[in-house]
Amino acid sequence: MRVTIADVARNAAVSKTTVSRVLNGKGEVDSETAERVRTVIAELGYVPSSRAVGLARGNSRTLAMLVPSLTWPWVGEVLQGAADTLEASGYGLLLFTCNRGEESMAQFTSQVSARAFDGVLVIEPENTRGSIAALHHQGLPLVLVDDRGQGAEFPSVATTNREGGASAAHHLLTSGRRAPLVVTGPTQFGCVQDRLHGFAEVLAEHGAAQPESRVFEGDFTVRCGQSVIEYALAERLPFDSVFCHNDLSATGVLHALRAAGRRVPDDVAVIGFDDIPIAAYTEPSLTTVRQPMQAMGEAAARRMLNHLSGATTLEPDAVVLPTELVIRSSAPG
Repeated sequence: MRVTIADVARNAAVSKTTVSRVLNGKGEVDSETAERVRTVIAELGYVPSSRAVGLARGNSRTLAMLVPSLTWPWVGEVLQGAADTLEASGYGLLLFTCNRGEESMAQFTSQVSARAFDGVLVIEPENTRGSIAALHHQGLPLVLVDDRGQGAEFPSVATTNREGGASAAHHLLTSGRRAPLVVTGPTQFGCVQDRLHGFAEVLAEHGAAQPESRVFEGDFTVRCGQSVIEYALAERLPFDSVFCHNDLSATGVLHALRAAGRRVPDDVAVIGFDDIPIAAYTEPSLTTVRQPMQAMGEAAARRMLNHLSGATTLEPDAVVLPTELVIRSSAPG
């Protein structure tokens, strides 16, 4: 049977409050009483809950992570980076998904009110910016990962999305491709705008301006990549390459091109974005712009821990990590 704080209090002839003060190093207990409590703790083998000790000290030594869904292909890498960093510092991690929309956010908000954690790392679920902003303004420490908004409203960790788009454009141009299609993500996201602008700027600088008729808004799914290619072929749009704003839509592009008898990369070069694990195993393997997902999780967790320790404050700005073009068979150069 587990020994409780009540057992310690009864055997030491003190209150549970006094035991709690001894456990948490409070100065209100005289040395003789404190020694007696410690002796009883040792004799009974009482092990206090680290969470209970943390709450008594005003913190839980636990962080939360709010994500859209665990089915997103790169969420696991971000999560692993954050979890490794927190574990090394003696912190736990609570995971919340937003699969049920407003109901999920209400459950998350109730945990904020219960002070179940000291801060939150957020991969922003869609349509939650208002709720997240309200909690942040009420005092919840928060760091966004891959901030999809525009402007520095929150502390965040991001990547060089504009430079990533530019590197894709440079690579296509140097291999003689001057008529690309672009499959974006939802255009309200800041990262999507940055990737599109970086790509378009490089094309324009080299006299190959990107017409709007060859830019298609997608939703980061395999199906949207397939649909764009099916439409482009049906409408007889001329194109020699495709730049996708994530690897899933690029995978859909590869499937549709193969089904239509178009050879990759001979007829059409394809570049994705993210470098999720499947990118190296598509047929052909996918050239892509790598985001350092695990490093992003590590950086977000480290930024929060530095704030909680008092070493730094959480300013509404971004820590920006570099992207990298990974050249594979779908656009070999």
